[in-house]
Amino acid sequence: MSSRVLGLVRASHPEPAAAVTTVSGLLAWGVGHRPAGIVSVVLAVLASQLAVGWTNDALDAERDATVGRTDKPVAAGAVGRRVTAWAAAVAALACPLLALTTNPTAALWLTVALVSALLYDWPLKATVLSVLPYAVSFGALPGFVVLALPGEPTPPAWLLAAAACLGAGAHFANVLPDLADDARTGVRGLPHHLGAAGSRAAAAGLLLAATAVLVLGPPGPPSALGLAAVGTAAVVPPLSWYAGRSAVRAGRRPVSAFRAVMLVALIDVVLLVASGRVV
Repeated sequence: MSSRVLGLVRASHPEPAAAVTTVSGLLAWGVGHRPAGIVSVVLAVLASQLAVGWTNDALDAERDATVGRTDKPVAAGAVGRRVTAWAAAVAALACPLLALTTNPTAALWLTVALVSALLYDWPLKATVLSVLPYAVSFGALPGFVVLALPGEPTPPAWLLAAAACLGAGAHFANVLPDLADDARTGVRGLPHHLGAAGSRAAAAGLLLAATAVLVLGPPGPPSALGLAAVGTAAVVPPLSWYAGRSAVRAGRRPVSAFRAVMLVALIDVVLLVASGRVV
């Protein structure tokens, strides 16, 4: 039983799930949620992340086995495909129910984010529309957090746009290590059409755009902290790709590009919380 639980944890994509959930909790605190509201946001977002991660690994089990992804628990046989699919279904059902502890409007936004992310898992991953679910799901996430506040305040358009840019950049960065394996198994999303160089450029440009929108979008002049964040967003992706090449030479899977996205997301949320200019 313990090995099955560990396999489920590993199949949930724990690193991005923890990052997205933590960022959502920080944003909830930053926009003024009370402790109970923060708990509701965190649990609902965590459920959505678990549902998406488990669905992804259950659907991709055969592809992952074909390309020798021993780091994938379902493909490696550490946890069953059916168990993972059932866990995904339970998490997917729990997500809107947990979101309803805030209000129906906010719950609808998070449900849209969840459905969009599941549509990436199938069938949009293998099409030129593969970036769309990332943009929609990430864009809807801060909308859920803001709308979950008492009074359901309208999320600012610049916040949604910045989150959508961040999500789109995350897509290009996340796919980079898998371009060759995806080609072997017939997956050709937008990053595959752009190639490695085009995807790196897209990821870097979108991450920089996300931070710039957060700095320039709110009323008033940008702060020194905001300008420093823009500079950081410009520097982090190239450094991550250098680290990725080192990982490849060492025989490891290069995941530094996606970690760079998570770092930029964390910097952006800290910037928002420090500025206090969200709602």
